[in-house]
Amino acid sequence: MEKERLFTNRQLIRLLWPLVIEQALAILVGMSDTVMVSSVGEAAISGVSLVDMINNLIINIFAALATGGAVVTSQFLGARKPEQASRSAGQLVTLSALLGVAVAAFCLLLRAPMLRLFFGSIDDSVMHEALIYFTITGLSYPFLALYNAGAAIFRSTGNSAVSMKVSVFMNLINIGGNALCVHVLRMGTAGVAVPTLVSRALGAVIILYLAAAHHDNPARVTWDGVRHLQPTMARNILYIGIPSAMENSLFQLGRVVVVSMISIFGTVHISANAVANNLDNVGCIVGQAMGLAMITVVGRCVGAGDLQQASYFTKKLMLWDYIAQGATNALVLIFLPQLLSLYTLSDETRQLAWLLVMIHAGCGILLWPSGFVLPNALRAANDVKFTMMTSILSMMIWRLGFSYVLCVQMGMGAVGVWIAMVVDWVCRVTCFVVRFVSGAWKKRCTPVRTA
Repeated sequence: MEKERLFTNRQLIRLLWPLVIEQALAILVGMSDTVMVSSVGEAAISGVSLVDMINNLIINIFAALATGGAVVTSQFLGARKPEQASRSAGQLVTLSALLGVAVAAFCLLLRAPMLRLFFGSIDDSVMHEALIYFTITGLSYPFLALYNAGAAIFRSTGNSAVSMKVSVFMNLINIGGNALCVHVLRMGTAGVAVPTLVSRALGAVIILYLAAAHHDNPARVTWDGVRHLQPTMARNILYIGIPSAMENSLFQLGRVVVVSMISIFGTVHISANAVANNLDNVGCIVGQAMGLAMITVVGRCVGAGDLQQASYFTKKLMLWDYIAQGATNALVLIFLPQLLSLYTLSDETRQLAWLLVMIHAGCGILLWPSGFVLPNALRAANDVKFTMMTSILSMMIWRLGFSYVLCVQMGMGAVGVWIAMVVDWVCRVTCFVVRFVSGAWKKRCTPVRTA
């Protein structure tokens, strides 16, 4: 008799559709920031895009910690230990608060040297806009870390609709604030930064209140779980979080380095790269959502000690992702001229952005799911060291090394960087697929400790 599945198709869809909407809204806000600031001038759009590379680095550090918390909480829920799940949720909030404050203090104190270190060759006008944007968004880091913690807690319970609703509220505040501050108050670059700060602060307060107030939440956050660090529980979270943070931060740092290579070629290449990154994110909306769902689903299977179902649901979600991402990337390619018309760009910048999107969306249909969704299944099964080493080495050898050769030495600019990116994808896909198919990841599936 076949064993009952831990998730039905209806439960998977109930978990996935709020995540897709949430990711779509996040992309929409990023696009609206770039579209609105593009009306201020190419110096502004360049400054914002450069800082966003650093912001993405910070966001991924917070997301990695949240991933550690989500994996641990999901595994406890799968093992039917709600008290331990609640404790892990509280510890995630504590660790996120500490990390958010520390990162904000570091970045605000060293924001000018950081920008000069990464983008020292840019024009003074671009640097001025970048400093404004970095200062204001840096103040939002503690709130962003806490929001990510709260969202991860709800996702680990399968209740992704809560984080979606909070995200809708945050994005409405952000988009409305952008329109008011940029087009009415004429605040320039600050006009897209201040609403980001306000929306993240409100989002953090709301989602943490809900995480504590929902008494039927199996991973409810309590004051006792937050006020003191519990070494064993914190180690459980950091065991997943630290390798993921190293992997994600070095990956994003590598992206910052390659953008510094692109910046050598001037504002056209910087702006085209920024616009292309915006549009490429559209094709990854479902993939980002599927990656978050993969952590919850596989983590729950591992907690229940059922590796057969962990493998089954990984394959199932990967199939769904390939179908959905193939469709969304195809739509991006079909409607690319209309999408580019949303931005205020010179003809040269528009043509370069078109080519970059074609490279990303065309190759992403085949490579992106296995390169970026599949490793989340491995992380949820505690196989974090392999994913970390694969991602770091592939980034250093291919994305950085090959980018230097193509972009700088051969003078290909942004196009060279994006070709190197595809080579990096091929390496990641090969390693992760072989790891999963071989079953070597199952050796890392040890239960989390509770004391």
